[in-house]
Amino acid sequence: MDTFAPPAPTPPAPESSPEHDGATPPLRINRTRSGIHADPAHSHTDLDDPQLYFNRELTHLQFNIRVLEQALDEAHPLINRLMFLLIFSSNMDEFFEIRVASLKHQIALGDETTGADGRSPKAVLSDISRIAHAEISRQYHILNEILLPSLEAQGLRFRRRDQWTRAQQDWVHEFFDSDIMPIVSPIGLDPSHPFPRLVNKSLNFIVELEGKDAFGRTGGMAILPAPRSLPRLVALPEHLCETGYREYIFLSSMVHAHADELFPGMQVRGCYQFRLTRDADMSVDPEEVSDLASALRGELLARRYGSGVRLEVAENCPDALSDFLLRQFSLEPDDLYRVKGPVNLTRMMALLDDLDRPDLVYRPFTPGIPRVLKGRSVFQAIRQGDILLHHPFQSFSPIEELLIEAARDPDVLAIKQTLYRTGAGSPIVNALVEAAGQSKEVTVVIELRARFDEADNLALASRLQEAGAIVIYGIMAYKTHAKMLHIVRRESGKLRYYAHLGTGNYHTKTAKLYTDYSLLTANKALCADVHRVFQQLSGMGRARQIDTLLHAPFTLHERLIEMIEREALNARQGKRGHLIIKCNSLTEPKLIKALYRASQAGVECDLIIRGMCCLKPGIKGVSDNIRVRSIIGRLLEHTRVFHFHNAGKPETWCSSADCMTRNMFHRVETCFPLLDKKLATRVRKDLETYLVDNCQSWLLQPDGSYRLQHPGDGAPISAQETLIYAYAKGATA
Repeated sequence: MDTFAPPAPTPPAPESSPEHDGATPPLRINRTRSGIHADPAHSHTDLDDPQLYFNRELTHLQFNIRVLEQALDEAHPLINRLMFLLIFSSNMDEFFEIRVASLKHQIALGDETTGADGRSPKAVLSDISRIAHAEISRQYHILNEILLPSLEAQGLRFRRRDQWTRAQQDWVHEFFDSDIMPIVSPIGLDPSHPFPRLVNKSLNFIVELEGKDAFGRTGGMAILPAPRSLPRLVALPEHLCETGYREYIFLSSMVHAHADELFPGMQVRGCYQFRLTRDADMSVDPEEVSDLASALRGELLARRYGSGVRLEVAENCPDALSDFLLRQFSLEPDDLYRVKGPVNLTRMMALLDDLDRPDLVYRPFTPGIPRVLKGRSVFQAIRQGDILLHHPFQSFSPIEELLIEAARDPDVLAIKQTLYRTGAGSPIVNALVEAAGQSKEVTVVIELRARFDEADNLALASRLQEAGAIVIYGIMAYKTHAKMLHIVRRESGKLRYYAHLGTGNYHTKTAKLYTDYSLLTANKALCADVHRVFQQLSGMGRARQIDTLLHAPFTLHERLIEMIEREALNARQGKRGHLIIKCNSLTEPKLIKALYRASQAGVECDLIIRGMCCLKPGIKGVSDNIRVRSIIGRLLEHTRVFHFHNAGKPETWCSSADCMTRNMFHRVETCFPLLDKKLATRVRKDLETYLVDNCQSWLLQPDGSYRLQHPGDGAPISAQETLIYAYAKGATA
């Protein structure tokens, strides 16, 4: 946020323990009033009790609500507040497309399987409906009553039909005739014109008609799909805007105003916008697929027309019409959402590209670059020692430069890389194409099933194959989610390995928006392990011995539990037990139980979980030594880090994996140790900065609600702004 300039961060005090006699007491973020202590009286609590777990879907919904809350936070610039509201809309679309669709499918099959919380699918769906209706209604209230008036006060106006001047009416009429009328196709409903098959999340209108058409057919209803090629928000010419204002009109307003022109000779009694959200999940049976790429191309077409899961209609749509639409899509009344405004709010994102109002958005910052990388070969810099980058506070460009340098270096023999989400025209891909053109051995493991990026990844695979790269789609039953790059270079007559390991994707755009760690290394043990994982992905055979990395689905879950239990053992022996876990989601039951046992033993458990969290903190005798916080700010928190005090011999790991069942058992993931103590200490200090955030930090309560932290009389501390100040303003070794 831009409301304060944070001071230079003071390094956290050194830890003190029986094994480390520091004069300063240890940082105890999570102490109870009486101190951290074991609770042997509750050590036999049934940790399978459903009362100890939040429901996965409902905690996911709570994350979306925290995003919506940012639209009300006046510490954010105004345009960014609007962006948070639109992100909430996009998040809810995906929530219905995937999570609600899955529950509906489970109910249709009569599957009563429950999660650790024990709630039935029907009960969860009922709660989702109740909460989602309330929050979507609140979203439109925030838009109409708070954000749009605030934007108008800043010279950005969204004109309703009843506000159009005569000159604006004439312009809209001309625009409708020239740009809308020629490409829309109204569909009258009768026995020869059945209800059309509408694309997922498309903008449509249902029109009530009266009178007779040219063929003598009496009026009834028509459906008007809005072509996706049309902008949903149109900027008025400057000469038609009031002085000092930039003015916009919604496409839906134009259609409403001139719907009668689409049905000449008939009377339009009503025109109401609606949008159908469909099941967009894709399933490919590994036993029935011989060509994954071909199977996915077919599934992509089917995704546009999956079963309906939600119907959004204009608030003033008559019950008879909304009921008719519900019947057409085989939906229940609870699936209907009446909205006071455009049904497709996500398309307002186009506004952000049209505006030039730096006063209404976050001040930009220039990501830092470590001194060791300046003015020299990236290979030369890595040979001096491991380099850790914290994006976007530090630049993503060194990873791109490493690949570009590797593509053009005659001593580089082979490049191997995983790609999960990236663009077909990104600098990363361009470098891989160039390397393949230089007759280097280029092998790329592309995960075609990265949700909603399938089409882009199919295009990416085709481009790389045409360039001569070897393209592998990973393991059929396991998504390849690991972020790895391996380079083989000949130096002084011998082969030397270089590697990059990261917590985020090789995506230039998201690297500016998501917080992630990148490790550049020439460490022999780490590079050898990365090489073995690539061999495992491209070849066949039993799991190879991976010595330094943790590797899902083989060793990651087991070792994480072992490290948590090690903290518990230390605490029982009277030593300090402390762990910090930062990830996007925590839903895997065995990991949660291990954390409960650690809490019972007296381990301080600080969890920074951005999204879903099924663990209940603050339960007496079970989790009263656990605190869970969620950081929501201008950047998407995406780092996955595991830090263990380990009796004064701390270990810090970074990972591509979240603490979810799918990541632990159904994906290929890597988790890498920070072997350089200086880098590990730096990451621990980053984590401790998040733990003292009192501006963007939400604390999870035992009842499942989240409470926003406030500075009170103390100094405001924003972790993200502090890290921007620390890393983006200067170089860090």
